[in-house]
Amino acid sequence: MTAKLIQGYEVVIGFETHAQLATNSKIFSRASTAFGAEPNTQACAVDLALPGTLPVMNRKAVECAIQLGLALGSQIAPRSIFARKNYFYPDLPKGYQISQFEIPVVQGGEVSFFLGEEKKTVRLVRAHLEEDAGKSLHEDFIGQSGIDLNRAGTPLLEIVTEPDIRSTEEAVAYAKELHKIVTWIGICDGNMQEGSFRCDANVSVRKPGQPLGTRREIKNLNSFKFMQQAIDYEIRWQIDQIEDGHAIQQATVLFNPDTGETRAMRTKEDAADYRYFPDPDLPPLVVAPEWVEQVRAEMVELPRVMAARFVADYGLPEYDATTLTQSQGMAAYFEETAKACGQPKLASNWVMGEFSRRMNAEELSIDQAIKKVRASDLGVVIKQIVDGQLSTSGAKTLFNHVWERGLQFIAPEGISSMIDQLGLRQMNDSGALEKIIDEVITANPANVEQYRAGKDKAFNALVGQVMKASKGKANPQQVNDLLKAKLA
Repeated sequence: MTAKLIQGYEVVIGFETHAQLATNSKIFSRASTAFGAEPNTQACAVDLALPGTLPVMNRKAVECAIQLGLALGSQIAPRSIFARKNYFYPDLPKGYQISQFEIPVVQGGEVSFFLGEEKKTVRLVRAHLEEDAGKSLHEDFIGQSGIDLNRAGTPLLEIVTEPDIRSTEEAVAYAKELHKIVTWIGICDGNMQEGSFRCDANVSVRKPGQPLGTRREIKNLNSFKFMQQAIDYEIRWQIDQIEDGHAIQQATVLFNPDTGETRAMRTKEDAADYRYFPDPDLPPLVVAPEWVEQVRAEMVELPRVMAARFVADYGLPEYDATTLTQSQGMAAYFEETAKACGQPKLASNWVMGEFSRRMNAEELSIDQAIKKVRASDLGVVIKQIVDGQLSTSGAKTLFNHVWERGLQFIAPEGISSMIDQLGLRQMNDSGALEKIIDEVITANPANVEQYRAGKDKAFNALVGQVMKASKGKANPQQVNDLLKAKLA
């Protein structure tokens, strides 16, 4: 498909995402990774790089990396190497970061997602294990800065893509899909505000068919909203610079959400600037095939596997299946609804439609939304449509009634009583319906004549009049059948 152009330029985006791994202790020490502790209370001698200390690999962190590789269809390296990445910041106590360079533990793979109803796939280069740095704290009101080393040594997986993304919308959709995967399999809590899931976007522009442009890296995007704003601004800025005759300089930039602008923080380093070399304190990481298979056997059903099952078992379109597996809670809600009503496609339509609309409008989590309308009760509502007791509009009225009151049906008899109380029961009495149709035909001779002359819109107008006369209670299919019979 032809790439989207902005002012005649093609956008090229690649991502580097740091996912903090859900371990109780740090990647090379036993210090806690709990969030929110007082500064420098969770930094042990190993984290501080005191003389004589040695790093010891956290097995759980490796298992998290294996899980991600399996989830993304990557290769798990049987032997990978840790390296020292040398740079000098106040919050990096060693003067280097332990990371992986030449041989990462996770290699290749891909992330697929839907943008609208179009499926997109982003290829991955690698995912490598590394330790986090500390954090610089700037107290502007007293004009001082401090260093908190609680985060130093926190285990991270850095997930790197190929430059496959061609728009801001794709970038955000990719980041959301990756966020879904790491939280689904339980290797990261995904809390962007606390820094558990941090995205860096490498953005460049070029004329179609030209070599890749010079990229600028937007660091530490900690919300999907800011991600979209930052990339949009950076694209416009780069195009304006090029159009004004300026060359883009490779740089690391920060996004200011208050101004909506990016600003250069420093010139961007290349790999050679970090002087990588194998860490002499850590032996090669060996991952045996048996370990990989053990992790695979213990993993939850992956979203892409579950989506394929929804297609195979329920006959859902791929788009529906992918949308319903955005979270384990949503997937479970759909399955229970489908079981309750016996109509998987209708259940899908309602969960993706009315249920999701109300949930999103009120900014509820799936756990909060299911307390509004239980899956079993939504299944009962849908079954009333199938059984001819409710029209679709009547079912929506009933659904909203239940949602707003947090009501729960104890038995099918409960919903039957509620339908009658609200006056929503669909008219199935053919005699009463025929009387209404006769009256509509008599009152609308022009539409009758137009329909018999071959104008389908006239027929729809007659159907509308019947539905109006029945106060929306007539069965639409029955109206169509009886009306056509009388006009034949």
